[in-house]
Order: sequence, then C-alpha cells, then structure tokens
Amino acid sequence: MFMILSLFYYFYFSIVGIYIIFLPKVLSEVGYDASEIGIIFAASPLVRFILPFLFMRGMRLNAVVFKFSLLLAILSAIAFYFSLESFYLLLASNVALGIGMSLMLPYVEVIALDSIGKEMYGKVRLFGSVGFIVVALVLVKFLSSAYVALDFLLFFVVFTAFVGYKVQSIAPKHEEKRAKKETNDINLLQDYKLWLGLLLVQMSFGAFYNFFTIYETDYGISLDMTIYLWSFGVLIEVIMFFVQGKFLHFNLLKILQLTILATAFRWLLVFYFPQNLNVLFFAQSLHALSFALFHTAAISYLFHLYKNKSLAQQFFSGISYGLGGFSGALLSGYIYEWYPKYLFLSSSIIVFTAFIFISLWMRERELRL
Repeated sequence: MFMILSLFYYFYFSIVGIYIIFLPKVLSEVGYDASEIGIIFAASPLVRFILPFLFMRGMRLNAVVFKFSLLLAILSAIAFYFSLESFYLLLASNVALGIGMSLMLPYVEVIALDSIGKEMYGKVRLFGSVGFIVVALVLVKFLSSAYVALDFLLFFVVFTAFVGYKVQSIAPKHEEKRAKKETNDINLLQDYKLWLGLLLVQMSFGAFYNFFTIYETDYGISLDMTIYLWSFGVLIEVIMFFVQGKFLHFNLLKILQLTILATAFRWLLVFYFPQNLNVLFFAQSLHALSFALFHTAAISYLFHLYKNKSLAQQFFSGISYGLGGFSGALLSGYIYEWYPKYLFLSSSIIVFTAFIFISLWMRERELRL
C-alpha cells in the first residue's frame, strides 16, 4: 500500500508542477495577457468547487467515477495539443483536466488516511513533493517550446492514470467499509467560519501559483533562479512531510492558526523584497508551514470532524483548492495587470482574514463542546 500510494502522489504532483510552474509562462509567451491567463487557470478550480455539490445529491465517489476521472485526464491532456492557440478550446481542455484531477485526489486521500493514518500520511505525501521538484528541475532544461511542456504533461498524466488504476484495485475493501458509516453530516452554512477560513488560505495562493514565476522574472530574477526558488520551497516541504507526524498529536486547530499566520508573513516578505534572494529563499522555507503542515492538519481535522469522510475531502478540495483557487487566480490576474506591485500584499491581507475566521471557528467549537 505504501509504495503504490507513493507512486501515485509522485506522478500526480509532477502534473501539478508542470501546470502551475510552466504553463502560465508558456501561455504568456504564446501571447495571452495576464487577465486571460487568470481566467484560464480560474476555470479548473471553479469546476472543482462545483463537483462536490453533485455528490450531495446522491452521487458517490466510487471506483466507476474514479476510473472515469483517469480516462478524462488523459483525453484532456491530448486535447491541449489542439487547443493551445485558441482561448475557448484551451479553456475547455483546462476544465476537463480540472474535472479529472479533482475527482482523483479526494478518492486517494481517503484511502491513504484510512489505511496508513495521519501520522504516516506525510511520509507518503512527500513523494508528491519529490515529483514536483524533479519535474521542475528537469523541464526547465528542456523547455525550448510550448509543446515540450505539453509532452511532459501528457507523459505524467498517462502514468498517473496507470498508477491510479492500481490504487483503485486496493480501494474496494475500504470503500465497502466506509459506505456503511458515511451519512451527510456536512453543513456548510452552520460551519461557514471553518470553510471560509480554508477558502481564504488557498485564495491567497492564487498570486503564488499562477504568477510567481512571471512576477519574479519581471523583477529581473532569471527563470533558472526562479525554478530554484520553487524547488527550495518544495525541498523544505518534503522535510516537513517527513517529520510532521509528531506535530499532528497537538491541537489541529492551533496548528492551522500557526500555519496561516506564517503564510501571511511569507507573502509580506515577497511583497517587500521581490529582488532579495536571501529573503526570497527564507520566504520559500515557510512553505513547510503554509502548505505542508497546513494541508495535513486541514485534511486530518476534517477526516475526524465529519462522518462522511470522502465528501469532506471533496469539499476541502472543492472549496479550498477549487473556489479558493478560482477566486485567487481570477483576482490575482486582474491585480497583476492593474496593480502588479501590490500582488503579494493583497495575498497577505487575504490570508490574515483567514486567520480571523479560523480563530472564530475555534472559539465556537470550544463553546459547543
């Protein structure tokens, strides 16, 4: 189980690396402006946000749906070749890839938490970070044209689908056990402080995921150095995933508060020192808290908070990475086009607002209990 899950995360997050590090730059060089790039990269997370609501109406994220997601991801990766220079076709291909990717991950996340637990989760998930960093370091040396990035994308999508199919062969015993326990106990309106906090954290990452490469190269940092900054952040993330198990025995909500404050500080550093490599490397080191520890604490908290564990993971993916990613990409696209200097200042303000909502949720939970 450990090895097959590790391989899935490796290939899945290699796709994410190609998608968020290189594709915005590729689209910029092809001729798309910042607002168009923002719209294209906002469409996929918007779909990710909508999907969980369909599953509240009786659909279930089961083996059949998972296999469909694998096939859809392959077909959409192929479609990128025919749509690169057409805004609307590219938008449609991006949406299809978003549907496939957003169905895959929650399915596997529940299997991972179910079978190996939150303490071991980081040791499996770190292989995703390794995949992210390796593809970044390799692709930057071969990125002679936009189609090279698409070749890498298709290669990793195919391998992710193959390994995902192998993971699914382990899933039925867990799937049958969960199906008897899961009832829809998720009330988004009642728990809005929690979900809004999670959404705003990911919304603040819109500037980073979609425009960090463009932002730094526009300030005179070379593309190679920018990739080293990405890679360093992920290297620190890998270390955190490896050692984080002992931290997860503490209050998960307090961990979320800490990691959110670290994220606000991180974006402030990027805003004030966009050309200072020492500061930028330190800011990237905070990725250990703002992504690695935050992510595991969040999915672990939701896993224990709700009975419907698969739907909780879908909503985390849909609301945080989906709606948060959509609004963050869209907002950052327009901010970077109109007020580029203040891109990461806006991110810091957004994520500090998330800290306020998580703190309010923590107080509410204490009163309930």
